[in-house]
Amino acid sequence: MFTGIITHFGKISRKEHLGQDLRLVIRADFAEVELGESIAINGVCLTVTQWQNNEFSVDVSQETLRCSALKKINVNDKVNLERSVRASDRLGGHWVSGHVDGLSRILEIRMQGQSRLLRLSIPQGLAAYIAAKGSVTLEGISLTVNTVTHSEFTVNIIPHTWDQTTLHTKHVGDELNLEIDVLARYVQRLLNIKEGLGA
Repeated sequence: MFTGIITHFGKISRKEHLGQDLRLVIRADFAEVELGESIAINGVCLTVTQWQNNEFSVDVSQETLRCSALKKINVNDKVNLERSVRASDRLGGHWVSGHVDGLSRILEIRMQGQSRLLRLSIPQGLAAYIAAKGSVTLEGISLTVNTVTHSEFTVNIIPHTWDQTTLHTKHVGDELNLEIDVLARYVQRLLNIKEGLGA
């Protein structure tokens, strides 16, 4: 599990195609990384397979490539990194699983005071899981939803978050990894079961 609080930047140093899968080698300023540990890369939970000289490797399956923006990642791209939560850690954001639910396209970026307001598309089938003042994760970043319609939602990005994550590299038209709130997922599941039983 993760919190959606980005702690480090990484940089893609190598990209190797393994058939239909992909291996990414990421340079990061970590003192040490354990083999087999989980690290969220732009919000995607991946397993460390190698660590050497401040670089770690992860393998990305065809399914993960299909449903995330990692398929468009390039060498030298910056990525948001978060290591998994320990029992003693502060939960500064919200519970994040690192399982991407879909891709959300940036429709508009505009200044709102010192912050930036992002207007984004809601991927098909996910509208029921996004609520005003609820939580979403974009590129691994825990954010609060401002407004929502059946097809769009907005979030406010404060200057610190803009500068300290990869959001400052994004433009209108770019797709972001979106994870819905795990609580919303289970509430909707319970409602679906209840309706199915006719209760």
